[in-house]
Amino acid sequence: MANEPRQPTPESRPLLERRKELRALDSALNALRDTVDGVPQAPRGGLVAFTGPGGMGKTALLTEARARARAQGFTVLSGRGGDKEQELAFHVVRQVVQPSLASMDEQELRTFLGGWYDIVAAALGLVAAPSGHVPDPTGVRDGLDWVMTRLAVMKSPVVLLLDDLHWADVESLTWLASFAPRAVDLSLLIVAAFRPELPLEAAAFSTPSADLGNRPFTLAPLSATAVARIVRDEVGEEAEDAFCEECWEATGGSPFEAVELSIRLGERNLRGTSEDLPAMRDLAAAVKGPGLVERLQGLGTTTVRFAYAAAVLGQAISPELAARIAAVGSAAAAEATEKLRAARILADGEGPGGSLEFLHPLIATTIYRSIGPSLREGMHNSAAEAVRAAGLGCAAAARHLLEVPCEGSTEAVACLREAAREALHSGAPEAARRLLNRALQEPPQPEERAALLHELACATFLIKPTATVAHLREALAEPGIDPELRASMVYRLTQALAHTDRMAEAATVAADEARRAGAHPRIRLRMQADQFVWSAFRTDEADSSGRSRALARLADRLVGRGLEERYILGLRAWDAMMRGEPRQKALTYAEEALRGGLSWIHENRGFEVPVSVALVFMYCDQPRRAEELFAKGMAECESKGWRGSHLALGQTLSGYIRYRRGCLAEAENLVREGLGIADRVEGAVPAQWFAIGILIQTLLARGRVVAARRLADKYHYGDVIPNAVIYPDPRTVSAELLLAEGRPEDAVPLLSGVGEWLEGRDWRNPAWCPWQLGLARALSRSAPDRAVRHAQDAVKRARDFGAASAIGQALHAEAEVTGGEAGLDLHAQAVDHLQRSPAAYELARALVGHGAALARVGRLHDAADRLYQGLESAVHCGAEGLAARARRELSAAGLRPLPLRYAQTDTLTAQERKAAEMTAGCHTPAVVAKELHLTEEGVRQLLSSVYRKIGTDAAGLAEALETFPRPRP
Repeated sequence: MANEPRQPTPESRPLLERRKELRALDSALNALRDTVDGVPQAPRGGLVAFTGPGGMGKTALLTEARARARAQGFTVLSGRGGDKEQELAFHVVRQVVQPSLASMDEQELRTFLGGWYDIVAAALGLVAAPSGHVPDPTGVRDGLDWVMTRLAVMKSPVVLLLDDLHWADVESLTWLASFAPRAVDLSLLIVAAFRPELPLEAAAFSTPSADLGNRPFTLAPLSATAVARIVRDEVGEEAEDAFCEECWEATGGSPFEAVELSIRLGERNLRGTSEDLPAMRDLAAAVKGPGLVERLQGLGTTTVRFAYAAAVLGQAISPELAARIAAVGSAAAAEATEKLRAARILADGEGPGGSLEFLHPLIATTIYRSIGPSLREGMHNSAAEAVRAAGLGCAAAARHLLEVPCEGSTEAVACLREAAREALHSGAPEAARRLLNRALQEPPQPEERAALLHELACATFLIKPTATVAHLREALAEPGIDPELRASMVYRLTQALAHTDRMAEAATVAADEARRAGAHPRIRLRMQADQFVWSAFRTDEADSSGRSRALARLADRLVGRGLEERYILGLRAWDAMMRGEPRQKALTYAEEALRGGLSWIHENRGFEVPVSVALVFMYCDQPRRAEELFAKGMAECESKGWRGSHLALGQTLSGYIRYRRGCLAEAENLVREGLGIADRVEGAVPAQWFAIGILIQTLLARGRVVAARRLADKYHYGDVIPNAVIYPDPRTVSAELLLAEGRPEDAVPLLSGVGEWLEGRDWRNPAWCPWQLGLARALSRSAPDRAVRHAQDAVKRARDFGAASAIGQALHAEAEVTGGEAGLDLHAQAVDHLQRSPAAYELARALVGHGAALARVGRLHDAADRLYQGLESAVHCGAEGLAARARRELSAAGLRPLPLRYAQTDTLTAQERKAAEMTAGCHTPAVVAKELHLTEEGVRQLLSSVYRKIGTDAAGLAEALETFPRPRP
């Protein structure tokens, strides 16, 4: 069935010299069918594209595609770009989707769109006054992907016709180009037509992939023979060859001009003889350009004004609106319409209520360009007023205001601002920027200027943060700004400065504003929180210790009564963790910050603090709690359409948590997803830094050193160090890669520099940055005494912090550089601590390291036990390199690897659950061992499995067990 707006239907004529294009179209349509000649086949979608200058018959091919698709019972959706509608965001998208949704009421729409309703409703034009959170463009495009995919499945097979794609609005074009490759996996055929000047955003159509099809078919002018056929079909077979040749030369082989010329020849009853040549040349000139304008002028002043008004309106011309703009009565408008129909300038259109269309875009362009500048501006001004009066909305009116000189009109400013708000809620910040820039030029009333500049800054934030900085600095210089509005401006300014790697400026701006806001305690506290945020995340902070002391004093006076206080407490938790204060202190502050809630989607707060609070739990050996907070926060972001840098960072850091737990394959997948999102989101450079570093660490843990180096080189990782604090620290990660490549001499200066930087900030927690462990490894041969001192100091710092994973990892490093009998004892301690943590990969490393050390001193029985455990753990973690090392150590000791004893699972056994519950109830290992008929070592191994599976240490065990699924009986 067909499901599309009505299209202007030209007379049915055979398509001459388009056999190749029609064969491709038929082939693509056949591929959509589930059977061919009764033989079942898997339907396959794709893309067929036609390109060429105006008048080459692209629309005629799409008309034929529509007819053939309908004949086979396919659903047809369609959209068309318009020369005058390019400023209307998602104009083409709405043409494509709205007809399928037109019969649904709001409740049905909400059911159909589900969780995507609030994200895409504005872009689809389904809500008159958008409200709530502003989605980012990536989220809107993802939502449109979902909507179009669902329509393609529900209405399969579907043919999507896209005409005049070169005139599509940039928002529609960007989405269509990104969605087009999906057609091959759906029963969806996209048939597109465009002129060669297609924008860069539509590269998928001009150079489609091999999966989608060949390059576009470039339509050639018709031959003299084809033009002669068109002419003779109108004037008769007796038309002379010389006359037909002249017709071909006059039209240049353009199908549009040839058809129009032949119709006029028939209307004049010309027979195609040499005597008819002068008349033919006059008629050919009247088809386009000055001749067309001259022909229009001959239809009378009223008709000319009506045609001008129609050209100003663009597509889907309302006769009533055109009459109002042209300032003619309804009777005169009806007469003008009939004259323009008869002259083949206008035709019935696709819209409701008897709308009109220009017969061809070339005609519309010619007439529009013939309007004098002053008259054209006046008609656009009248159009803006008429459109608003007709209730068609500010967005439709604003596109006319963009063509009108600035006059200081308060009504124009209000209309442009409302249209910009609609554009922002549609996920079209660039459209909003254009509208607000125009409103600023009008200009607005002095008392509105600051607010308008703030709106402009919000519109440019995702697409040009440097412009945001300039707009906000200008806004803040305005007098008499409302304190709440000023606070929002300052926050957005600090965000923009931070996103452009100007962390010091961001911290300074917040500090200055905190001093300024003395009369407003809540705003002052909010500005102090922002100052602490940006100071904590700048690499060149001059007095980190002083800032930490001030933060601690402030936090100790707060109880978390409001969001501002909770942000301060959250920052204190993060700072305590970074400084290596006892982990219980960091956890206490984190819990206080969460009491009352820390939303990730507060538009004037940012999500840096909620993310940091969640990660405190990860570094404190409670990664499951961190994952729960991340899942909740990311769901918040996705529900509001924030699927750009927010989602990229969320996916990436979720992967980091999985890496810290030792789930390396899952970690790699999550981080790759995060990096993929960051790569396609403008302005997501910080998210890229996080993703690349975490992915390199994960690849190294998996033993894929070459892949890690390729990734680092691809992104030039480590060449430039950002001014923002990134974790894992880029220089430390680069050094780990160098060590894995056997280049310790190159790693030493990098790690030494990191150490000096962290010491200057009093950031002493090896759980956050284990630079000393890497430096100990790098110095183990060239300076063994220094290596041991660094490892011992790291152990002390880890013990001061108190996380078992950090202590075990540091002890393992000390054992490796110490050696001998003392080293064996350190290895045993490392394993013991790591068994009490959820860090499965680090435990596997420690087990293999201990087993290898035992084998070297001939204690093969003990070595075999450690190596078998280490091999098993390494395999379950996805650490192929470590597993290979364990096998080599076993082989070197004359031992043979045993089959794995259990499959990887995150479900607790009944015995593990019992051990966990007793331990959470403060029973000693001896009591647990007696109850379960195990040795104490067996209990420790059982609990180690519990900590790995649940994702916590003993301190968080009781709370985690409350929500962790029980084993099935």
